[in-house]
Amino acid sequence: MALIEGFRIQNYRVLKDVTLGRLWNQQKKKPLTPLVTVIGKNGVGKSTIFDAFGFLADCLDNGVEEACDLRKRGGFERLVSAGTDGPIKFEVYYRESSKERPITYELAIALDRSNRPYVQEERLRQRRKGQSGTGRPYSFLILQNGKGTVWAGEETFEGEDAARIPVELTDNRKLGIATLGALKEHPRITRFRNFIQGWYLSYFSPDRARSLPMAGPQKHLNVHGDNLGNVVQYMEREYKDKFQRILDQIAEKIPGIDHIDTKKTDDGRLLLRFNDRGFQDPFFAQQMSDGTLKLFAYLLLLEDPSPPPFICIEEPENGLYHKLLETLAQQFRTHATGRKNAPQLFITTHQPYFVDALSPKETWILEKGENGFSTIRRASDDPIVVAMVEEGLPLGSLWYSDYLDEG
Repeated sequence: MALIEGFRIQNYRVLKDVTLGRLWNQQKKKPLTPLVTVIGKNGVGKSTIFDAFGFLADCLDNGVEEACDLRKRGGFERLVSAGTDGPIKFEVYYRESSKERPITYELAIALDRSNRPYVQEERLRQRRKGQSGTGRPYSFLILQNGKGTVWAGEETFEGEDAARIPVELTDNRKLGIATLGALKEHPRITRFRNFIQGWYLSYFSPDRARSLPMAGPQKHLNVHGDNLGNVVQYMEREYKDKFQRILDQIAEKIPGIDHIDTKKTDDGRLLLRFNDRGFQDPFFAQQMSDGTLKLFAYLLLLEDPSPPPFICIEEPENGLYHKLLETLAQQFRTHATGRKNAPQLFITTHQPYFVDALSPKETWILEKGENGFSTIRRASDDPIVVAMVEEGLPLGSLWYSDYLDEG
């Protein structure tokens, strides 16, 4: 499974310039872990980091101009950092697998002369076979204002004298990877485009999850969770032998629930039934609490036999009993590290009970600087914090006691 080793955001709201993990020109830094958690007080930019991933995915699906207005973002002028004349920039450093050379994707978005957002520059880089690990990676795609060059195929890129193909897009508000990634002669671009399109960002709503969608199995949970019954129907059909085992495993992790099963309606829909130990008759999903539905949705997402490559969840603690949070964090780590095709999980939180289950290398501390912009650092960069955790002090307790505050 592909893994993001580093991510840089520039000029995006309070994120004037923040980097998590390793980039192609910062090889001495350690890469991101399979489970990444960003902690911080209210107003420091945790939601902005979450939205930055969503914005990049929306740019791919809808183009940069529409992405600026989606999800109540309010347009480019409200997204670009205050007092900034430069473009919004993103840099993603990732590996398709542990055996593959890493690839860097760079994107710059600015306003044109008519004050409309456009793709100012777009680039994909990768070191060639045998190239020194300290050398500058070669660009196999580079576009400026929709014009540039690209290498076709897998092998032509590897030769020093390989010819580049000139490219000119008809719409500079669409990402080049969206267009070129649809062509079979650009397999590297296709894989990266598919990687971004496969991201799952959770905008889960318990009220929408209680709805009764039309019958019909669906392979993956959507971002709002309102197709929860459809996903259960798909898993029961496609993985019949192990589906009930999955439900039983989930039931073990939800307090008070003896087991979970399903019931078909006359029109073919599948109802979820939660059997409470204290009651003879089961409760349907429509009767369950927000926290129970939310926990069930997260655990079902993790049990997906073909999970998304990257899962991003904002503040999973909302609506959950605090003693469940450490268990949930442990489940996140188990699924991020416990199997070959495991997804990478990116979590934002301000709940110390959740942080108690984390290690310093999995934890990033986001703070607001004196200039109003956010800074970020890894908890493992502080040797005193690492030593205290090794002595048995939980990381969340250290955070609650202000040991993670800078200075």
